[in-house]
Amino acid sequence: MRGNGNEDDEEEGNVAGDGVSDDSSEEPEEDEEEERRVREGFIVDEDEEDEEDEEVDLREKRRKHRKRRRRHHRRGEERDLDEELEEDDLDLLEENTGKSFSRNKLTRLRRGRDSASPPPDVSSKRRHVITSDDDLDDDLELPKAQAIQDIWDDEEDEDDFIEYDDEEDVAGGMDEAEREEMRRERRRREKERRKAMGSRPELTGIDANAWDEIYEVFGDGHDYDWALGDDEEDVHEDLPKETNYHDVFEPSEIRARHLTEDDDIIRAQDIPERMQLATSTLSHAATLSIQQALTEDDLDDAAPWVLTRLSKRKERDFFRADGQYFHLLQDLVSAITYSLRFLFVQEFEVPYIWTHKRDFISYFNPQESRVRIDLLSQDELWRVQALGQKYRSLLERRQALWSMHSRLGVTDEYFDEMQRKLETVEMVADATEWLSMKYKGGGPKSKTHFDLHFHDDVEEPAEQRKRKLPSRTSAYNVAKNSVVGKLAEGFGIKSHEIVMNFVTSETRHFVEDMDILPEPYADQFVDPDPTKAQSAAELLRKARMVIASELGKDPLLRQEIRNTFKMYARISVTPTERGISKIDEHHPYFAFKYLYRKPIMDLVESPQFLHILAAEEELLVTVAVTLPDDTKADLERRLSEAFASDSYSDTAKAWNAERRRVVSEALEQHLIPAGAKWAREWLREEVEDYMAWRCASTLRERIDVAPMKVRELEAGEAPSVLAMSWGKGDPTKDAITIVILDQGGRLREHTKIDNLNDQDSRDEFKDLLRRREPNTIAIGGFSVATTKLSIRVKELLRTGQLVPEGANDEEKINYEFSHIPVVYAQDEVARIYQHSKRAEDEFTSFAPIAKYCVGLARYLQSPLNEYAALGSDITAITFEEDHQPLIPQEKLLSALEHVLVDVVNKVGVDVNRAVGNAYLQRLLPFVAGLGPRKASLLVKKIASLGGNLQNREQFIKANLLTTKIFLNAAAFLRIPQENVGKSSKHRHIDESDAQDPLDDTRIHPEDYDLARKMASDALEVDEEDYQGEHPSYTVSLIMDDTDKSKKLDDLNLDEFAISLMESSGDRKRHTLNVIRAELNKPFAETRQPLQPPSDWEAVTMLTGETERTLRVGLIVSVLVQRIRQGFVNVRLDSGLEGIINAKYLADEQPASLDAVVKKGQTLPGVIIDVKLNLAEDSIYVELSSRPADVQGGDSQFRRVKHDDAWNHSQYERDKEMVARKKRAETDKTRRLIKHPNFHNFNSTQAEAFLDKQQRGDVVIRPSSKGFNHLAVTWKVDDKLYQHIDVVEPNPDPTGQTTGGMLIVDGKYEFSDLDELIVNHVQALARRVEELMMHEKFKAGPEDELHLSLKNFVAANPSKSMYGFTLNRKRPGHFNLCFLANKNSTVQTWPVRVAPEAYFLFDTPATGVSELCDAFKLRQMHESQTHGAGGTGSKTPYGGRTPARTPALGGMATPGHMSVRQPIGRTPNPYAGGATPAPNGGGFRQPPPPPNQFGFHPPGMPPAATPFVHGSSSLPPPSLPPSMMPPGMNPQRAQMIQQSGGWGTTPNRPW
Repeated sequence: MRGNGNEDDEEEGNVAGDGVSDDSSEEPEEDEEEERRVREGFIVDEDEEDEEDEEVDLREKRRKHRKRRRRHHRRGEERDLDEELEEDDLDLLEENTGKSFSRNKLTRLRRGRDSASPPPDVSSKRRHVITSDDDLDDDLELPKAQAIQDIWDDEEDEDDFIEYDDEEDVAGGMDEAEREEMRRERRRREKERRKAMGSRPELTGIDANAWDEIYEVFGDGHDYDWALGDDEEDVHEDLPKETNYHDVFEPSEIRARHLTEDDDIIRAQDIPERMQLATSTLSHAATLSIQQALTEDDLDDAAPWVLTRLSKRKERDFFRADGQYFHLLQDLVSAITYSLRFLFVQEFEVPYIWTHKRDFISYFNPQESRVRIDLLSQDELWRVQALGQKYRSLLERRQALWSMHSRLGVTDEYFDEMQRKLETVEMVADATEWLSMKYKGGGPKSKTHFDLHFHDDVEEPAEQRKRKLPSRTSAYNVAKNSVVGKLAEGFGIKSHEIVMNFVTSETRHFVEDMDILPEPYADQFVDPDPTKAQSAAELLRKARMVIASELGKDPLLRQEIRNTFKMYARISVTPTERGISKIDEHHPYFAFKYLYRKPIMDLVESPQFLHILAAEEELLVTVAVTLPDDTKADLERRLSEAFASDSYSDTAKAWNAERRRVVSEALEQHLIPAGAKWAREWLREEVEDYMAWRCASTLRERIDVAPMKVRELEAGEAPSVLAMSWGKGDPTKDAITIVILDQGGRLREHTKIDNLNDQDSRDEFKDLLRRREPNTIAIGGFSVATTKLSIRVKELLRTGQLVPEGANDEEKINYEFSHIPVVYAQDEVARIYQHSKRAEDEFTSFAPIAKYCVGLARYLQSPLNEYAALGSDITAITFEEDHQPLIPQEKLLSALEHVLVDVVNKVGVDVNRAVGNAYLQRLLPFVAGLGPRKASLLVKKIASLGGNLQNREQFIKANLLTTKIFLNAAAFLRIPQENVGKSSKHRHIDESDAQDPLDDTRIHPEDYDLARKMASDALEVDEEDYQGEHPSYTVSLIMDDTDKSKKLDDLNLDEFAISLMESSGDRKRHTLNVIRAELNKPFAETRQPLQPPSDWEAVTMLTGETERTLRVGLIVSVLVQRIRQGFVNVRLDSGLEGIINAKYLADEQPASLDAVVKKGQTLPGVIIDVKLNLAEDSIYVELSSRPADVQGGDSQFRRVKHDDAWNHSQYERDKEMVARKKRAETDKTRRLIKHPNFHNFNSTQAEAFLDKQQRGDVVIRPSSKGFNHLAVTWKVDDKLYQHIDVVEPNPDPTGQTTGGMLIVDGKYEFSDLDELIVNHVQALARRVEELMMHEKFKAGPEDELHLSLKNFVAANPSKSMYGFTLNRKRPGHFNLCFLANKNSTVQTWPVRVAPEAYFLFDTPATGVSELCDAFKLRQMHESQTHGAGGTGSKTPYGGRTPARTPALGGMATPGHMSVRQPIGRTPNPYAGGATPAPNGGGFRQPPPPPNQFGFHPPGMPPAATPFVHGSSSLPPPSLPPSMMPPGMNPQRAQMIQQSGGWGTTPNRPW
């Protein structure tokens, strides 16, 4: 409808807009006329018959008018924005020109309240709409001024009177009444949303006073809705954006302040906060749980499921026939059913169930009323809750699996039977995979493909989900959908039938035997097409793979394997190469370094496996989970029996052999790897849970204690505490800080004194004690010097000088402070508190040491409060010294939170005190039903009521708590009573304000009637006797009765409980005991009082030392402090003092101690004993520094004891290998030979050193082969180095020189290193460089030489070609590559370089030309012998084809070169003598006839006479630089040139 009118509107707009100015102020007449028409449209005449037609015309005209105005605004928008002047600019223009300029009459309003910033200015387009008065409709029904206050009362802000385009779009065909109704509906929904969010001051709008100003300027905010109708984009751009807390705070800060939408949901829902979260409330990353609640129908199945997983103790006591409580098994099932109902249906928290519903989880028999047994403990209730959550997850996955099966539209009897046995999440996952494998072979893109998502699945980011996934088609799917699937049926039984035979241990399904053998049967399935044909053996292999895959994916079989691993698996640990060297006998991982086949059940209640996993993450060990051989064999036997045929024919035996191969493949490739992986994760989860429970148990020991017991106070009353600390105990820097807290925990005094030695300081301290009269004195500090402070304080209290002069006996008693206990206070919480933000907020001006003292005092008053106030920082406290860091943070927080919740609800919280005390408010989140969000909201609501509650009824009547939260929390929120016992019969008191003495007890409001009945029975009165009184008046009477204990004990509660059970079915036996105890003494303290720290705890607190670090036998470093008669005072590094008696100072009794030690000297000392007497503030260590004691070392005391399951043989082998490496390393590092070429390098360092040196340069270095070996490394070419092993038969013991003869390769002998370098290394280098200078040598990779040969032969088909290149796999060797003709392949022959000659295989050649001759002769001989030399069809022995390593006869690896000649004195290639014959002297062969290899550069001169080393002839002139190869030593180049070997070849016919 709107689209049809756009063209007409645009046409009219174009005509009208031609002569219209951009300024809207220049069109008043048109606006007035249009406004008149608009007003006429709003004036409704009931007598007009064409009312509807006029309304249509009115809307049409109004829309045309809006269209024209928007067009004008768009044309002038840019100019308006540029030309619009600010107020200051207009003032300046008026002042300078004398003219007046029009101004905008409206000024910007600022938000009320405490808004941090005003809303942004509206754009010019929006401002034109607002400031125009022409379009005002006086006939519109506007809200009156007093209605604005109603708007404020409904907590509506600007969003309620700014209408947006989406409303106009929806209401395009509505009249004004319908539009207004739509607006009201929108505002109503907004009110409901805000009401659900609760009171949120930070989300409210502007204040009420500002609304009046807004109304005067803008009206009700709906006058211009029609002007904002058509152009949605423009309106959204023009509207000012409201600033809210999302724009101010970071998302992390919003989560920390609990201001997210999830937090609003948690606050609003009538469900305990902890039950709405998937994680602990202490966690910063607490997430909302979206699991579905259990129903009554689920409980019958859930109870047995939970019971079988509860604990080993329950299995031992209740499941075994000889168990202690086997006869109570059905009662235990009933107790768990009730627990699940309370937890997941009625949504009660554990403390409520344990306190008020314990009768449902306890055994009580009316015939045996004296027998009461708690079937479930409080810890087990938490375990039931955790298992119940897992069962909910299991149900959710079961439903998703069933939905998936339903959508597939298939019928599968085995799946129906399987589904009833899916008892674990792993089985559901297996069933999902099995179903996908069986019915969804088409892969993820098939039409039957479904993705299952669960609440606890980790969501992938959107960009990751959009990526195209690879194909999921597996080899199984390909084989199953081919003829192999039919072949697999020939095994005679389906996979699920095999599983049923295995699981039931009976043959329910029989095998159909085949008549022919497996391979002939498989031949029938071979494809006749030879291009696609697969052998019968290959088809059989694939058929076995299909059945093995189906067995390996079967959920029931996999569960059997998991159960087997759970019972019989073994854990073995093998160190990696890095772990072998790093984990020594003192390393904590040494205990399991060679762990071997330790039973998995032995690791469940031990932290050892977590350390094993940590070592594996550090790449120090590898972990293997295996089955014992007999267990694995039994599995294979049982599965084979379930699969095998019972026939005895040869055919059946052949098929049974194939079936056994299937079973073996299924176990090895599927079942056992899956079982090992599951066992590993299961064990990790179990150990983490166990260690978290151990940490929680330690926390319970620390916080489930009452305040420190003081003589003059009753149990449970907090003492006033004077806390003092000397800091680190430095007299020159640290003063004594004192803080005093009264019994209510309020700070009374904070002061500092310099010391307790001066009389003035002592008097000041005495005066402080007289004025404040503390009940106890707590001392803490950061060094052992704190003991001296304790001694000073105790001396002051014992002196009796605190009694004023002239005091009588009674005053002396009053002023006697010797009875004040002086204790060391545990400071682990105080150390955290002193640097916390909480301490900074509470005591901004205090120094950290003063905050530390506050923490000490508070800890003595209530350890529970201090630990609860830590929040998530509680994990910084050490509960398990070595193992706690290995526990996941979330698990640890959950376990610790459970303990805090238990103890807080056991003690109760004074709600009125907590509202006014931020410190006590830290306890409220741990009250049952509450949490951080709900507790904060409760405090705000109570504060809005005045901050004080009179009774528990106000929680409901004042809408402070919802129903379920009230039921959970009511009995644990104390409301102290002031007028208990006073009659209210003639007093006119509002019942809602009346106090009830039961509100200050642990009795739940639902049991108040029982309490009143018990009080009346104890007083032997009738309730009618006190009509007009408060219903609990008899309760107040019994509480004030001095003989109440006897009267209450006389009641027969067992009979009362039985009558209640018979009459109404209520179980109240335990509840009646609670009521009697509370009537006798409300909220009585049942905890043991806090005890001072033990001696070792105090030592650890002051010094950091533990029993492990101060074990007897350990050697520690000590500093001599003082030398006394008969002993020496020393100090350990931790500050702990020690003594060394004279008899332990030296092996022989010294005449004078000064002759043995000096003051300030550092000595090693062996710990003999640790003397601890904290009552006397005496802590010292007795040591021995006798050389005989110290020299023995403390390795045996520091050595970590290995596990009993130990692989001794592997340990010994690795130990020997490490010792051998150490010996070699020691021998290598001892060599420091005085030679310029010797460096203490390894091979890598030597190569790095030679990298920038010239070819032929040498490094002599130690050898890793032992002390009698040296290694010589010389540079062959860039990035190519040869390492030569040199044996030294008689090495120098000092390692500073060689011991005489040096032997290389067992035959070359040298007298010293210089001779070795000249006659061996340099000889090798000369020959290498001579060959590299030959025309047939080609630098670079061997492949380039091959290509060069092929190119030459291709260009010259009638010729052959050969060349040399470096063998980079054997430094110092060459490869001779040749190509006989274009039809042959490139062949490679090895060339070995020795000081005396080149060797082609075993043929020596004294020069390069001789080497070429030897090659040509051998090649010709090979061609004639094999008859195929021309074709190159076969590589000669010892040669190689490309990419194949040559097998060289008589050759060794680099560094072990040898030649086949008699061992003797190393020949000196530079010795004087005749010039070698051109043909190589004695190696000369008869010249062969010319052949295809007989080409050489023409006109080459004959070889010159070489320069002979040591002769009298002068060397020839030096070589021109241009002819010297790059990187070569100039002297060596001259030597080669003089010898005639520089690129010259003799004139040969070939």
